[in-house]
Amino acid sequence: MAYDIDLSGRVAFVTGASSGLGAQFARVLARAGAGVVLAARRVERLKTLRAEIEAEGGDAHFVVLDVNDHGSIRAAVAHAETEMGAIDILVNNSGVAATQKLTDVTPAEYDHVMGTNTRGAFFVAQEVAKRMIARSKGEAPGTYTGGRIVNVASMAGLRVWPGIGVYCMSKAAVVHMTRAMALEWGRHGINVNAICPGYIDTEINHHVWQTEAGQRLVQSFPRRRLGRPADLDALLVMLCSNESGFVNGAVIQADDGQSI
Repeated sequence: MAYDIDLSGRVAFVTGASSGLGAQFARVLARAGAGVVLAARRVERLKTLRAEIEAEGGDAHFVVLDVNDHGSIRAAVAHAETEMGAIDILVNNSGVAATQKLTDVTPAEYDHVMGTNTRGAFFVAQEVAKRMIARSKGEAPGTYTGGRIVNVASMAGLRVWPGIGVYCMSKAAVVHMTRAMALEWGRHGINVNAICPGYIDTEINHHVWQTEAGQRLVQSFPRRRLGRPADLDALLVMLCSNESGFVNGAVIQADDGQSI
């Protein structure tokens, strides 16, 4: 028996969509039938991705978003709903990484990582959830069918890795944030879950895996391989679907056993 998840009629808002996992998440949701709002700061990349999605027959729009600017968050979400309609799905993917010893972290570096990965993710989810909750109460226009929020955390939020302590802290906060949101917003029909990816080979980190240290790390993994952005496709689509109605507050590790 074939099983097909259809997201037709749904609107998905994807942050950090200009590259890496965010771009792949946008592509796979569009292929599943959702109208996709691409949100990030790098406009030219968003335009290119929109053209790619539309060439495949998908529906995409883009908005400029800086998750470190609360005004930008509010404006981007409002613009997205004006252009595409009520947001049904949020993929909260924006994030940055930093590699240094804890004794070397400066206040500016700390604020940048925590501000983007934790504070930014929180306020994006809050802005979208407020609108979902208003619709669930009949206080805002639109047919409410239940919301899906997927926070992109990391296996580093579940296990501390050397040299990326502040990043681990920021993603651990996202894990607990996910559970808090699921508890508070579940009664409004909003499912909030987190994906904790392992090491994925993307354009941002590809150079690392060409180094001797990067290769040593890969060889320490059970299957001696990195993940690809597409390896998360099925999990993402499932969490965004109507069929995942009983999955709320889950923190799903998708790391090919790298953290064992």
